[in-house]
Amino acid sequence: MPGRKRDERGASALELSIIAPMLLGLIFMSVQAALWLYGRSVALNAAQEGVSQLRLIQPPVYNDGLGEQVRAETQAYAARLGGTALRNTRVPDLTYDDVAGQVSVTVAGDTVSLIPGVTLTVTRTATGPIEQFEADN
Repeated sequence: MPGRKRDERGASALELSIIAPMLLGLIFMSVQAALWLYGRSVALNAAQEGVSQLRLIQPPVYNDGLGEQVRAETQAYAARLGGTALRNTRVPDLTYDDVAGQVSVTVAGDTVSLIPGVTLTVTRTATGPIEQFEADN
C-alpha cells in the first residue's frame, strides 16, 4: 500500500538506549554532589566544634600545647563524624589571636568520589570571639 507509514518497531529501545546513559549520568552526578556537600557539612561542623573548644581558653592560659591538643581533638572529632565519607581529615590552620579576640579553625579532608582517580577536597573554616569571663562586682 503506497500510503502506509513505515514500521516503527524498535523505536522505544533506540530511544531508551539514548536516554538511559544520560539518566544514569545525572543520577551519579547527583549522588556525587550529595557526598561532596555532606563532606563540607562534616568539615564545617568539626571546625565549629574546634572553635567552641578554643574560644573557652583564656588568653593568659593559652599556650601552643593547648592549641595542639585542640587541633588533635578537632581532627579526631572530624574523623569520627565523617566516618568513611570524609577521609584524610586534617586541621591545617588553627589561629588564636588574643589581641583581636578571635579564634579560627580550618578543617580539610577528602570526600568519597564515585569517579576512580578523582579526589575531591573540602576545606571549611569557622571563627568566633574568645570568651571573656569577668567577676561580678
